[in-house]
Amino acid sequence: MKLTTLSIVLTVFLAPIYAQAKSPLSGTIKVDGSSTVYPITEAIAEEFQKLHKRVRVMVGVSGTGGGFKKFLASETDINNASRVIKEKEFKTAKEKKIGFVEIPVAYDGLSVLVNKNNNFVSEMSFKMLKKLWEPGDAAKGNSVKKWSDLNPKWPNENIKLYGPGHDSGTFDYFTEAVNGKSKASRADFTASEDDNTLVRGISEGKFAIGYFGYAYYVENKDKLKALKIKEKQSSKAVAPIPSTIADGSYPLARPIFIYVNRKSLSNPLVAEFVKFYIKSAPKLAKEVGYIPLSPKMYNDSLDRINNKNIVYSFYKKNGSSVKK
Repeated sequence: MKLTTLSIVLTVFLAPIYAQAKSPLSGTIKVDGSSTVYPITEAIAEEFQKLHKRVRVMVGVSGTGGGFKKFLASETDINNASRVIKEKEFKTAKEKKIGFVEIPVAYDGLSVLVNKNNNFVSEMSFKMLKKLWEPGDAAKGNSVKKWSDLNPKWPNENIKLYGPGHDSGTFDYFTEAVNGKSKASRADFTASEDDNTLVRGISEGKFAIGYFGYAYYVENKDKLKALKIKEKQSSKAVAPIPSTIADGSYPLARPIFIYVNRKSLSNPLVAEFVKFYIKSAPKLAKEVGYIPLSPKMYNDSLDRINNKNIVYSFYKKNGSSVKK
């Protein structure tokens, strides 16, 4: 074998070893929380681990609320969240002296989905969504059982409903936006923290309907149909597409977040991962089906991470301080 050929073979063979040797980082990063945020966090974790072979990023899915429980028990370094931290959670963090940084990572357009073969509904108003999803009578529950209960022109067929579980930030967001109160919802629906379970249920039921994050719709466009939504009866119905989600004209557009434990940031491994996350989010958000934030918002987040002398919490009683 010629020397040049041997050099090439050795270079190819040893490249992964060299790459691993060049990275001084090792250890485990624990992430949990929102299934909506999971796709982008998981994609970024995979890319980070390719660069740092001795690092393991564990990404769980307990829902935003379930994730915050672990986060506030100091069991995780990062919480994926499809809503801002609640006042009660914020108070718990303060009591336990858990500092954190709230980092918006992308925009999501919470989507209302029906079966791909549904040919009788293409849009819904908030008023109709409320009629469908509100708790209803205390004794009998919601009276809407069939599609014809919503519109007499629609089929006299039972509606099969699918939605996120009670620990989901998407459940909190949707119920507050549509029903006017967080967690106010009818109980007779198939609930799951796993959005793939919801996808499967709607795709297999001709008369099914449900809601979840835009990325899961993008991944399953061949099986699902996204409805146009209008906030008011007089409004124009708007479809969830990248442009309407980015400019906020889609009524269920929202930012999604990661929350980083302030103490964990003192670990170079976590700090490096979070910086990598922020820098990678614009590209990978698109790849998994979400909409990137503005460059300024990502740069502001990097500044907050780099400034280790300040404990940042952007919680406000009426919502996040995030602006477009």
